Amino acid sequence: MVFDKEVLTTGEVAKICNVAPRTVSKWFDSGALKGYRIPGSRDRRIPANELAKFMRAHGIPLEGMNSGRIRVLIVDAEREVVDTLEKVLTEQTSYEVRVCSSAFQAGMECERFKPHVVLLDIHIGGENDARNFADGLRRSENLQFTKIIAMSAKLTEGQSHALRAQGFESFLKKPFQVRQVVQAIEAATNLVS
Repeated sequence: MVFDKEVLTTGEVAKICNVAPRTVSKWFDSGALKGYRIPGSRDRRIPANELAKFMRAHGIPLEGMNSGRIRVLIVDAEREVVDTLEKVLTEQTSYEVRVCSSAFQAGMECERFKPHVVLLDIHIGGENDARNFADGLRRSENLQFTKIIAMSAKLTEGQSHALRAQGFESFLKKPFQVRQVVQAIEAATNLVS
């Protein structure tokens, strides 16, 4: 196990396991996840070695332990968009980034990579590919806390607001600035310890 911290907050554990911080608190409070409370506080701390044991015992992939970084999956058929986003996010942030050019490929990659955030071009593939992918992601027990950020150059403002009602975290209108992408990712993964 490669990890730069020996003790983690519940928020950090939540990011690694791709669950809500409240879920980590429940694991801790039930005794399933070993750790300690900071004296005089309600804050919990989890030793990294205890988290690794817990993850192995419950079949949670240990990939998140290796980096502790936010995992971002970019799903877009436009090679130029994918290459630019991947390059900039890899060089200018600490995110772990992977890319896919089809909804089918993205579905398989999600099972392996367990992304915290998916940047999804909603026009990828056939007419319903993006919607079917997003629906499948929301139904997956292992990926229920993955946030989906829609991307498109073709939607009106009203249509983009309707995406929120369909379960998308937020919307990015192409062309966008990298700062906007980072802000959307940070907002989607903002976890409280």
